[in-house]
Amino acid sequence: MGQKKLIKFAAIKQYENVLEYPQAMPGKWKAYFEKLSLGEFPISLDSLEITTNNSSKNNSPIKPLVLELACGRGEYAVGLARLFPEQNFLGLDIKGNRIWKGASIANKETIKNVAFVRTQIEQSIQYFAKEEVAEIWITFPDPQLRLSKAKKRLTHPQFLRLYQQFLQPGGIVHLKTDSPNLYLFTKTVIELYGLTLITATDDVYGTAFMQSDKWDEKCAIKTYYEGLNIASSNRIHYIQFKIDKVLPIVKDETLKEMITAFEVTETHDAKRERGVKVNEN
Repeated sequence: MGQKKLIKFAAIKQYENVLEYPQAMPGKWKAYFEKLSLGEFPISLDSLEITTNNSSKNNSPIKPLVLELACGRGEYAVGLARLFPEQNFLGLDIKGNRIWKGASIANKETIKNVAFVRTQIEQSIQYFAKEEVAEIWITFPDPQLRLSKAKKRLTHPQFLRLYQQFLQPGGIVHLKTDSPNLYLFTKTVIELYGLTLITATDDVYGTAFMQSDKWDEKCAIKTYYEGLNIASSNRIHYIQFKIDKVLPIVKDETLKEMITAFEVTETHDAKRERGVKVNEN
């Protein structure tokens, strides 16, 4: 591991706004953010009060908890926290050296309604109580272009079933991606499982969408990875939907068959990623 990474890993261990694989956190995020806002450090996680959406000992309002999954450098979580001080934001990612960036910015700007958890997304159910999360953002995740890795896509039904366990009824999921394949895949999942689609655009910064009544200022936040335009699509795709139906496991095989049919129309870069020889002529 490089020296710079080691320095960043050491730094986040001292940050009050970063938790690494925290234990016994379901129901405690309201209390945690209250302690964080008061500047308490270290915060004793064991002594935090457990609250639900309907109860709080001190009767103080429970701020909505919004997640950014696979947050990378955390620019989106920090950007949302700036816009909405009345909400709490939590970025999850396994890369501690990336989390360091967002956590450092939040500390420098004294933004106390955003924090980060170093963990795998697959383990997220360990950290939240039922209906503790109000909203989820998935910003520029790895599109997992190989069909054999489709189950690792963060909008695959396996992950959506996971989110359902802690997302509030009516809670919204946002996907922002530069991958046309991930965009089409997610739309297919929504249609196949009968989920509620709120908004979908293959060009979030296009004039038509920005001038429509569906434009949201939250979409204007840009991340480091967005600027890289790794997919070379020159467009940013955005979907907003609800996981408001049961997702039958029996339909997963149908989904696999459907994406096998339409994902043959990949970009050259995507084909190279899958090891497919590309004819440039």
